[in-house]
Amino acid sequence: MSITVQHITKAFGAQKALDDISFTIKKGEIVGFLGPNGAGKSTMMKILTTYSRADEGSAAVNSFDVVGDKRNVQKSVGYLAEHNPLYLDMYVKEYLGFNADVYKSDKGRIQKVIEQTGLGPEAHKKIGQLSKGYRQRVGLAAALLHDPEVLILDEPTTGLDPNQLLEIRKLIKEIGKEKTILLSTHIMKEVEAVCDRVLIINKGNLVADKKLSDLREEDEQIIEVEFDYRVEEVLLQKLPHAEKVKNTGGFVYEITFNTPKDMRPAVFDFAHDNKLKTLELSRKNKNLESLFTELTN
Repeated sequence: MSITVQHITKAFGAQKALDDISFTIKKGEIVGFLGPNGAGKSTMMKILTTYSRADEGSAAVNSFDVVGDKRNVQKSVGYLAEHNPLYLDMYVKEYLGFNADVYKSDKGRIQKVIEQTGLGPEAHKKIGQLSKGYRQRVGLAAALLHDPEVLILDEPTTGLDPNQLLEIRKLIKEIGKEKTILLSTHIMKEVEAVCDRVLIINKGNLVADKKLSDLREEDEQIIEVEFDYRVEEVLLQKLPHAEKVKNTGGFVYEITFNTPKDMRPAVFDFAHDNKLKTLELSRKNKNLESLFTELTN
């Protein structure tokens, strides 16, 4: 395993930032780490990168313990913080050379990471002259300098315009062919675009661990229907494969079915048989966004 987390708990005073968190990430996976602001994502990342220490539990990166073997963990991890710390008055190559000196990395890798991150056309400029997208590339290049096996990226696409988003997504996917990546974000589309799997954290608790492919193939579907009159929920509950019925306001109902078969015709027939008019009828697959909303509300 590239990352192993077992029963990690971390509190700040009376507030538990992480509460008995456990998960593993295999070598070569790109895993999205989702959660509302304040859910504990950054705290978990700081523990994995040895910047912070858990109160209870254990964690390892490439089999190196984050407490007992900090130096080897730091050699194994490339970290891009949410607020990418850069020296704006330095030139790109100068900054990467400075980082190579600090971390005792091979300076021969500077040109390689410049090419890998697409920094070539801007490498002659000062960092302060670069767009936000290219500054993120500089941060990624610095994180890759020592050729780590694991990349931990905290909100790497915050503040980017649509074109920059596409560029960074493509870059992360390309890097993910060779590295294990843990990507923290609160943007669902980022996870769906680049990740193999998602971990969802809420109020310090791990509330979901799913493969994106499984999520797309789930049989569960939600039918939203509006009738012209109120219906007893118990009657809708008798529809084939119905698991849950919820009145969302007025004469609008959400019916959750557990079947790959499109259940809209069955709902329409129910309305006809009960002399109801169907004003609206739509199907909603339970995608990542609806799962996140359900688990974090």
